[in-house]
Amino acid sequence: MLKKQKLLPSQSRSCSDDDTMVPVLSSRKASQLPVTDVASLLQADLQRGLTQEEVRRRRTFHGWNEFDIGEDEPLWRKYLSQFKDPLILLLLASAVISVLMHQFDDAISITVAIIIVVTVAFVQEYRSEKSLEELGKLVPPECHCIRDGVLEHLLARELVPGDTVCLSVGERVPADLRLFEATDLCVDESSLTGETTPCSKSTSPQPSSSNGDIASRSNIAFMGTLVRCGKAKGIVIGTGESSEFGEVFKMMQAEEAPKTPLQKSMDLLGKQLSLYSFGIIGVIMLVGWLQGKRILDMFTIGVSLAVAAIPEGLPIVVTVTLALGVMRMVKKRAIVKKLPIVETLGCCNVICSDKTGTLTKNEMTVTQLFTSDGLHAEVTGVGYNGAGEVLLDGEVVHGFSCPSISKIVEVGCVCNDSVIRNHNLLGRPTEGALIALAMKMGLEGVQQEYIRLEENPFTSEQKWMSVRCVHRTQQDKGGVFYLKGAYEQVLRFCSTYNSRGSALPLTHQQRELYQQQLSYMGTAGLRVLAFASGGQWGSLTFLGLVGIIDPPRSGVKEAVGTLISSGVAVKMITGDSQETAVSIANRLGLYSKGSQSLSGEEVDRLDLQQLSHIVSRVSVFYRASPRHKLKIVKSLQNIGAVVAMTGDGVNDAVALKAADIGVAMGQTGTDVCKEAADMILVDDDFQTIMSAIEEGKGIYNNIKNFVRFQLSTSIAALTLISLATLMNFPNPLNAMQILWINIIMDGPPAQSLGVEPVDRDVICKPPRNVRDSIITRSLIVKVLVSSFIIVCGTLFVFWRELQDNVITPRDTTMTFTCFVFFDMFNALSSRSQTRMVHELGLCSNRAFCFSVLASIFGQLLVIYFPPLQSVFQTESLSLFDLLFLVSLTSSVCFVSELIKKVERLRGGAEKTPPTDFFLDV
Repeated sequence: MLKKQKLLPSQSRSCSDDDTMVPVLSSRKASQLPVTDVASLLQADLQRGLTQEEVRRRRTFHGWNEFDIGEDEPLWRKYLSQFKDPLILLLLASAVISVLMHQFDDAISITVAIIIVVTVAFVQEYRSEKSLEELGKLVPPECHCIRDGVLEHLLARELVPGDTVCLSVGERVPADLRLFEATDLCVDESSLTGETTPCSKSTSPQPSSSNGDIASRSNIAFMGTLVRCGKAKGIVIGTGESSEFGEVFKMMQAEEAPKTPLQKSMDLLGKQLSLYSFGIIGVIMLVGWLQGKRILDMFTIGVSLAVAAIPEGLPIVVTVTLALGVMRMVKKRAIVKKLPIVETLGCCNVICSDKTGTLTKNEMTVTQLFTSDGLHAEVTGVGYNGAGEVLLDGEVVHGFSCPSISKIVEVGCVCNDSVIRNHNLLGRPTEGALIALAMKMGLEGVQQEYIRLEENPFTSEQKWMSVRCVHRTQQDKGGVFYLKGAYEQVLRFCSTYNSRGSALPLTHQQRELYQQQLSYMGTAGLRVLAFASGGQWGSLTFLGLVGIIDPPRSGVKEAVGTLISSGVAVKMITGDSQETAVSIANRLGLYSKGSQSLSGEEVDRLDLQQLSHIVSRVSVFYRASPRHKLKIVKSLQNIGAVVAMTGDGVNDAVALKAADIGVAMGQTGTDVCKEAADMILVDDDFQTIMSAIEEGKGIYNNIKNFVRFQLSTSIAALTLISLATLMNFPNPLNAMQILWINIIMDGPPAQSLGVEPVDRDVICKPPRNVRDSIITRSLIVKVLVSSFIIVCGTLFVFWRELQDNVITPRDTTMTFTCFVFFDMFNALSSRSQTRMVHELGLCSNRAFCFSVLASIFGQLLVIYFPPLQSVFQTESLSLFDLLFLVSLTSSVCFVSELIKKVERLRGGAEKTPPTDFFLDV
């Protein structure tokens, strides 16, 4: 279904045939033309359909009704593409240099690190690029088509422009159709346009002034949309990529996912480390040359040190930390498809959220009732179920306890063609809302008590529905009319109004009262239905009004409030009207006095630069199409925002892919939407985004902690060896001891910093600036101070032991143990850049505790276990020696804690509001 087949040369037609081939009509043009003109342009017979010969001829030119997703990239190429990362390339260069210099142990350890990182990343991202394939799942495999005057059951892929297609309830539309017959037809276009309410369809042509928006083309049925009720016939005007659905496909195909902030930070870090490495080589060669040493010897030493300085453990820590973050997110009911996306959430400063199905449930619900005699009732509960109550002045109304309200509910239930089964609606959403209202009052069985004698179905032209029914116990009587619909239309058939059971004449004063209530409900974003009943058509009794809305999900308002207070701007993008969109935004705390809203048409009129100037001040975008959503995301990215886009429909897929983080709904989301997204919310809970942002910030902090520890340790080790080499000192550490220190630098103590539990207060902190490097000024200060203390402390011990100018095993053992203990205390203070050790708790990170204890135990074995003593050239130390070393090496932790304290005091005194636009929205 997905791949457009290539046509053989023998199948191709001559130019003269191509010139006479029927065109593909755009939905906008087809909607303007009368059906006869459309049929003429497409050279089609509406009643008999196309002949089989004509179908083959057209398919040769137009192809199959499906999407061409191109050739799959082979797995080996996808695997090799993982090596493009600058840090990986730098490590590869280090491995090659190590081999050339016969440092095979270094070469092996670096190669193993690279293979681990690349393989983990490849496996995690293997299934992340199927968005184009999944589009085909919304194209129905079968349809009903008239050919040669016979109704045939065909695969949808076989349709060509000019085919006549028949539609019925529950079917997905197989191609873009210009309708020429429609009976009570309602099509759910929410997955394409974002409109909550199914669109009533007609056949009459539309003037060009009123069909600019896809949602307004009432005589077109779009590919992939769902027939909710009624039946119709239409002529195919666009197939495959020539349909409106195909336009979304082409936009997604052209869109490339942007690089994540972490990838950019790693790129920058790789470049910085390369620069520092070349700097080390240059300085050592210059000093050696000034001392009269051989340049080649100095180059060899410089390269060895530079290779040692490159943290081969960093990519492993980054990958493992991200993978653990992904596993933690699964427990929080969120599936993250690409590793770096977890950390990107920590930088997110704007969330563009689709309204329908994301902020709201996409289940129409009655929220207000206004009776003709002035009673105003509130309705609780959400969705197509009986959970909730009808409250009148705080009292619960049930059954027929309040006749004025019960009468409205009864009409809504009897004048209704929809059914709710197991919380699933079969029929129109507005009728589903009325049945759910009856369920809340215990009146859902009323419908079964009546026999329907006649029905006037709802149409978009008349905007009302009526039935004439008789009660099963009174079948000898003439029956009663029940009417529901638009207020203006219903009132035309009313001469009286209900007042506490009595029918009173409908005065001008009463009409004014109802009109005021209608305006009030309308400005609140409610869809208003009016109700009436009576024994004589044209002289019915007006009963009251009901307000229906697609309500916000529970917990969303609190989540939005927390996100905004932490510096994340939340913007609503919807296909709904301005009144509905602004009303929901008000309820969620997104729209307040001074906020702005912008329509899709206004977005169209602005170029990207103009939109970028005002987008930060706009909270609500209404009547938005997929094209508008993409433009909004691009304009935000244009001014430096890191954008998360949430959505559940086909209309969101392109923007999801273009955004820095695409977030799809797991339950209500379409397959296309899920595959285009980077993250899927399993239970559709908007609050999960908050947990994800918290996780992202925590992961970045952990990576930063690791970088701080490894850089300070490696710089200290390099400085020690460089000083000894350049100043002709005896080397304080032998080769095996340096290898052991390297294992600690890249081994368990370092790796355990990557699994530090997330600080609960991190959600309150503003998003990280994406332009900030991992190596900040504050980090450099801490790294240099720690390195300076480690070098000075180790040299002091070495000088203290080397009083006789002869290096003994005791001298190197004391120096070696001193450096290892310094490492352990340095790791302890590196667990957090801001919180003190006692605030974190010594045992809050069990992995860290176990790895440090294991390292200390290993060090004691090296000192006291005879076989290892001979390997590492060490000797036993006294208890006093160990106490002296612990007292000295703990200084690095105390000084680091002091720096944190000073920074905290300075930070409190110099607190300034964030300068970025998105934190002030």
